[in-house]
Amino acid sequence: MFISYKSVNSRDWDVIVAGGGTAGAVAGIAAARSGARVLVVEAQGSLGGTGTNAWVTPLMRNVSAGENLNRGLTEEIKARLRERGDGARDAGGNDNWFNPEGLKFVLDDLLTDAGGEVLFHTQVVRPLMEGGKITALVVHNKGGLQALRAGCFIDATGDADVALLAGVPCHAGDEEGVHQAMSLRFTLAGVDTARLAGFLRENGQGQESPDFLHFWMVWDRNSSLEPLFRQAVEDGTLLERDGDYFQAFSVPGRPGELSFNCPRLRADLNDGADPWVLSAAQLDGRRAIERLTRFCRAFLPGCEHAFIGVVAPMVGVRETRRIVGEYTLTVEDILDCAKFPDSICKNHYPVDIHSVKGGAKLLHERDGTAPYFAKDAYHEIPFRCLVPQGVSNLLVPGRAASSTFEAQSSIRVQQNCHSMGEAAGIAATWAAREHGGEVRAVDVDALRAELRQRGGSV
Repeated sequence: MFISYKSVNSRDWDVIVAGGGTAGAVAGIAAARSGARVLVVEAQGSLGGTGTNAWVTPLMRNVSAGENLNRGLTEEIKARLRERGDGARDAGGNDNWFNPEGLKFVLDDLLTDAGGEVLFHTQVVRPLMEGGKITALVVHNKGGLQALRAGCFIDATGDADVALLAGVPCHAGDEEGVHQAMSLRFTLAGVDTARLAGFLRENGQGQESPDFLHFWMVWDRNSSLEPLFRQAVEDGTLLERDGDYFQAFSVPGRPGELSFNCPRLRADLNDGADPWVLSAAQLDGRRAIERLTRFCRAFLPGCEHAFIGVVAPMVGVRETRRIVGEYTLTVEDILDCAKFPDSICKNHYPVDIHSVKGGAKLLHERDGTAPYFAKDAYHEIPFRCLVPQGVSNLLVPGRAASSTFEAQSSIRVQQNCHSMGEAAGIAATWAAREHGGEVRAVDVDALRAELRQRGGSV
């Protein structure tokens, strides 16, 4: 059976961005500021993806010699968050603390003020192809099936959905096809953060202040909270797997509230591109949130009267598909601090694999003998990692960029996705307006110069 769609022939765009998440929102802003007629197609009701709908806060630091490596639009977003009271900088200079709800408003304003458009509550169905070129995206929303046309396309779905359907070769998971662990983040409100900070200090987890709390527990990682978790497992409050990864942070603009980078979901629920797995993950995550809430109320002073403030509407997915691009970044590139003539992003975040396999549950090392472990080290991400094989007018920034499983665990963090998205937005605009959509025709030296002109670190 063939289901028909209607073509939106009355309009077209220079650039269509599929997915308005971490990379896609920034790509749309950058494209609009470059003069493109740009449409961002987003499945949820707000921009920001991981940073808003999955409630992943704060941003992970990406620094070399104490300097932020992601600038440009990333710094502008953080500055706007601080102006609203939804972002903060701690005494150590870390400016990555933010309120996901505030980020929604910041991204709305940045995109629309630049002249960009957004179509919320809309799912990508398939690309329409002519040879190796995408001519339109078929989408589905309350208006039914519609074909939206553009000169150049950006796949910022995070799962390479458009690229895969366009015939781009993709990899997924490690050598056995197993993905990183997923999480369903939540918050606890009604916390006496001053009491909690005092307790944590007394128990080996020093805190700057109640406004900048960060505490954690991972089995066998020498956390001072491990005895409490062991007791909670023994008395039935928690399951053993609830201690595989536990982490919480305070949130600017939300006093008395903690954001949890957990629970880690059941080990077999690791493929975020499988809708049945995602559905089971939501159920498993909410059950785990109830266990963790009971634990915090019973074992952490200051949390006795805490209540669930937010459960993220979107599962936190670290890795699914990765395109095969014109260059594939490897862990050797990272450890050897590889530099590239077409670099569009610098990175010094560590290889950070949240494994679902037995043995080590967290492969996150910050010390070693490789060049990458020097305090002033970094590697670069080349533009070619965003250019998929087999399609002429498509770019894929973000966590689905061309990389190995190990390398992806380092470059996937939000600020790198911002930087890749900004580069993709500019390049897609130039491709659409000057080169018939051909992304390989973009002058990468000029692109790098433009990124520097906009405050980027390249």
